[in-house]
Amino acid sequence: VSGLLRRLARLEDSRQRAAELFRWLLAPVAPAEFLGRHWERAPLLVRRGEPGHYAGVFSTADFDAALRGGEVHFGTHLDVTSYAEGVRETHNPSGRALPAVVWDFYQNGCSLRLLCPQAFSSTVWHFLSTLQEQFGSMAGANTYLTPPGTQGFAPHYDDIEAFVLQLEGKKHWRVYRPRTDAEVLPQFSSANLTQAELGEPVLETVLEAGDLLYFPRGFIHQGDCLPDAHSLHITVSSYQRNSWGDFLEKLLPAALQMALEEDVEYRRGLPMDYLQYMGVANSDKVDARRTAFVEKVQSLMKKLIDYAPIDAAVDQRAKSFLHDCLPPVLTQSEKAQSVYGFPARWQDGGPRNVDILITKDTEVRLLRHGIIRLCNEEAGVMLYYTTENSRVYHKEEPKFLELDPEYTESIEFLLSSYPNHVSVDNLPCETLEEKISLATLLFEKGILTTKKPLVQV
Repeated sequence: VSGLLRRLARLEDSRQRAAELFRWLLAPVAPAEFLGRHWERAPLLVRRGEPGHYAGVFSTADFDAALRGGEVHFGTHLDVTSYAEGVRETHNPSGRALPAVVWDFYQNGCSLRLLCPQAFSSTVWHFLSTLQEQFGSMAGANTYLTPPGTQGFAPHYDDIEAFVLQLEGKKHWRVYRPRTDAEVLPQFSSANLTQAELGEPVLETVLEAGDLLYFPRGFIHQGDCLPDAHSLHITVSSYQRNSWGDFLEKLLPAALQMALEEDVEYRRGLPMDYLQYMGVANSDKVDARRTAFVEKVQSLMKKLIDYAPIDAAVDQRAKSFLHDCLPPVLTQSEKAQSVYGFPARWQDGGPRNVDILITKDTEVRLLRHGIIRLCNEEAGVMLYYTTENSRVYHKEEPKFLELDPEYTESIEFLLSSYPNHVSVDNLPCETLEEKISLATLLFEKGILTTKKPLVQV
């Protein structure tokens, strides 16, 4: 996997990197076939007979190293769980997850769930930060280490699209269809379910190292270890609260606010007597006034689309996504060509190489296509970006710059030019001073890289 990520890093376009990683994740199933037949529809099982396919993503040695690093805490980063005779339990003590305590739990038949492997593994961080651009939605992960002959979790369904990558050992899985229409693509995960509530599985298999199992949100699942082998798998997840309904939750209040401001029909008063003929108690009555009231509501609802700020609502969704994102992982050349490799240092009693000397001839480009979003907001034009995000979900507040509106065209120019470099002089600002000022600001935030290192070290 490390070799794959290095090869992908040679591709100039981050969107192409994400697409190729997604292709590798599903191989030999083509992405188009997967999206047409399985995505949000049906489980997919990929048996490879290649135990090393996912080698290097994460291992029990990586798990142990994370514990020995001293930063893993029970409850925050690690859950200790068991499931026996229909009872699911969590056994988290408080405080740091010390290796002696964690491995004792494991030896006594408990499963271990590491909730944020990307915070402890640079490979998982690199993997997810690349893949998130394919989904346009946060890509997260948990790792699960289960002792032989045990089960750590009760049957349940999730609110995410799940890709189970078997890393070590093997695990017996059963997957069940949603039981009702209301459980198809649910907004929220289920409570723990009993065996009696499940019915017959639509898929039952033993995953071995190198295999992949995908199931959509709403599909009930449970996994247990066979007596002769432990299991380590990582579940890569995406598309949590990323439905049309979630989008409309952003759009409709904004549309209604605009309609109230611009159209007097939305501000006219309700009929004085509407309480007498509307409401559940009056729902069976035949009354012309009821018909007129319902028709009026329908009319206002249909008209609401004319006031819907669809692009602005998309930008607000994108802003939330950028807050969810992992920061990008830089190659050595990207470091050298960005502020992260800038050689400012203390030497001979004072700072050296501090000045960022961008000129009109400096060639620049975005570090990644998906790291910025321009949003028009009441407070002004905001540029949200991911380069200063944390590897821990929402540890940092959303990062943004307030821009002069006249810089909007330059940001759009950088987006449309990517992955090609453009000279600072070509930025569509009015003056050369503004061009250099904007490029310097974006460079200092890690958003722009230069074609050549600004200072030859």
